[in-house]
Amino acid sequence: MSVQPIRLFGDPVLTSPAAVVTAFDKELRKLVKDLIDTMQDAPGAGLAAPQIGVPLRVFTWDVDDEVGHLVNPILDLSDELQDGEEGCLSFPELRYNTPRAFRAVAKGFNMYGDPVTIEGTEFLARALQHETDHLDGILFIDRLNDENRKAAMKEIRESDWFGIASASGNQPIIKVSPHNTFGKGH
Repeated sequence: MSVQPIRLFGDPVLTSPAAVVTAFDKELRKLVKDLIDTMQDAPGAGLAAPQIGVPLRVFTWDVDDEVGHLVNPILDLSDELQDGEEGCLSFPELRYNTPRAFRAVAKGFNMYGDPVTIEGTEFLARALQHETDHLDGILFIDRLNDENRKAAMKEIRESDWFGIASASGNQPIIKVSPHNTFGKGH
C-alpha cells in the first residue's frame, strides 16, 4: 500500500491547473495505485493527483463499489442540474450543498493509454466533475453560492486543521511528493 499525505486547502498545488499526462509509463501506473490506496485509506469517493502534490491530470474514484481512474479527462455535462451535499478530502469535515450537472460523460485514457469513456449520473457525475475541477485548479468551495462560500470560509478559518497552522503563523504543511512533480510542486 502506498498511502500518501493529502494536501489541505491553502496549498498552492490545489489551485493551479495540472499538466497533461504525456507518458503512460510505470511512474503513471504507480501514481494511479498511490491515488487509489490513498483515496480508500482516507476514505473518499475520489482523489485527484494534485491532492497528493502531483500536478498531473489524473484522478481516481470509488463510487457504488466501482473503483476507477481517468487520465487527461474531458467532460461533457448535461444541462439538467442537481444540488447535493459535497465534501473534499482537502477540506476535512467540510460539507456543503454544491450545484453540479446531473449527468456527466468523461472521456480520457486509462493508465496504459487506452481511450476510456465513463458515463454517470447523480453521485458518479458529481465525483467526475469534482475531480476534474481539481485538475483545473478549481475547488468545490468555488462552486458554492456567496452565502455558502462565506459560511464555508468561516468554518475553514475556525477548523482545527486550518486553525493550528494559522495560529502559529504558518501556512498548512506542504509535504514533498514522492512522484516527479515536473518542477510544479513542492
